[in-house]
Amino acid sequence: MEHPKNPTVESPYLTAAEAAAYLRLEESTLNAMRWRKEGPNWRKHGGKVVYHRDALDRWSRMRDSDPAVRKASNGDMSGDDARS
Repeated sequence: MEHPKNPTVESPYLTAAEAAAYLRLEESTLNAMRWRKEGPNWRKHGGKVVYHRDALDRWSRMRDSDPAVRKASNGDMSGDDARS
């Protein structure tokens, strides 16, 4: 039986391009926000910048127009997604 050389793995880690698409932003916008330390938390895996899907969702919730949603998200800042 033949095994695929590059099996598809479902990962919660998104590249900058994937994260930008997920947030419906331009990749250059997401990169600029990272440099200004204004964007979602990110990590480096083997020198590659990646974003955890939960961090993107949390960052987005913090920009919700409903203050109750922002307040509920405010206490949910896990140290697991700390900036590298």
